[in-house]
Amino acid sequence: MNSRELRKLVATKGCKFHRQGKGSHEIWMNKQGDKTAIPHPKNKVGSGLLKKILKWAEG
Repeated sequence: MNSRELRKLVATKGCKFHRQGKGSHEIWMNKQGDKTAIPHPKNKVGSGLLKKILKWAEG
């Protein structure tokens, strides 16, 4: 999964773009107000990071 697909997926789970982070990262916020960084642009997001972000998105 690439970062564009990941951003679309977390947006459908109710997460919102918060701000541009340092360098090539975007800061996103889930429904509970927790924040995480999503790399952008990236051709492929690693499986470990993908699992972490999806778990975070569920809140």
